[in-house]
Formats: sequence, structure tokens, C-alpha cells
Amino acid sequence: MDCCQNESWWRRLTKRVRQNPKEHEEQGPLKKVALVGNPNVGKSVLFNRLTGVYVVVSNYPGTTVEVSRGRGRFGGVQMEVIDTPGMYSLLPITEEERVARRLLISEHPSVVLHVVDGRNLERMLPLTLQLIEAGQPLILVINVMDEARRLGICIDTDLLAARLGVPVVPVAATLNEGIDLLRKKVAEIAAYAA
Repeated sequence: MDCCQNESWWRRLTKRVRQNPKEHEEQGPLKKVALVGNPNVGKSVLFNRLTGVYVVVSNYPGTTVEVSRGRGRFGGVQMEVIDTPGMYSLLPITEEERVARRLLISEHPSVVLHVVDGRNLERMLPLTLQLIEAGQPLILVINVMDEARRLGICIDTDLLAARLGVPVVPVAATLNEGIDLLRKKVAEIAAYAA
């Protein structure tokens, strides 16, 4: 792209901003959606589905641990989405777990998405219970449902939701399955958040 084309692109953008100033005004602090879960459960794929291209990766202050932040729309409302480092417990052992726990405590997310692997659900539910006991505004997101089905694993998400007392949403993030339902549930929970 040469200089003239670049200038033309910039003029079109600034013209659009001047025509629609309210579209670009800050509406106050954005509500936050935090993704938590064990490593390798598909949090980053889900993060990309929820945010698209609006991604910023940075080190958490005072650490070498990377945290991804982006924005996504949930029920017509824009929210900040935070992809936390992998964690197994709210009782941290590793630097990554300490950062993830600190994010949950200090950033007060409106919604916490606990992402688990549908092939290994039983092994991951202890963290779900810890998050519930900590009073987090939680949605249990069962990812990799396509592979779980292929292996013959059937999960009664309604029964699980009733037993846990939190919404349970099955998704296959790589296939974009269940993402619309997840967005809807996030919007419902966030509407009641302070």
C-alpha cells in the first residue's frame, strides 16, 4: 500500500468516526469475561471465537506470564474478554496459577467461563466446585464436545447444571458449535453483575 492509498484509508476512517461519534465513545468501564481452566482444554480457541481479531497479548505486571485480552459482543453489549493462564486449582502452585487467581480476585469479572474438556470432565470438576464455592459468577463450558461424541461420551448438561446450580454450555470451539448459545448465557449473567 503506497502513501496515497494509506492516506485515503485514514481519511475514510476518520470521516466515519466524525459521522458516528457515539459509536466510538467510551461507555464507561467494560464488563469483563474471564476464561479459566486447565491447560490444553481449548481456552485460546474459544477466546479467538469470542473476540475475533481484537486481541492484545501482554505480560501480567511483575511476571513473565502472558495474558490475552480482547473484546467481544454478547447480546449486543461489548465486553472485555480475558484468557487467563492454565490452572488446576484456586490454591496456586505455579506462577501461571498465581496470575490466574490474582486476575479473578483483582479484576472482578462479571462472568467466569470455566472451560473444561468433555473427554475428561470428571477430572476437571474439582476446579468448578472451587469456583462455585468462591462465589464466582460462573458458566461451565464443556468444550471438545465433537470429540467426546465421537468417543461415545454422552453428557447430560441439564442434569449437570441442576446439580451444580450454574449454567452448563456444551461447545465445540474449533467448529464454532454452541458459541451463539454461550454468548447468550454470558449476556444473561452479565446483565445481573454490578
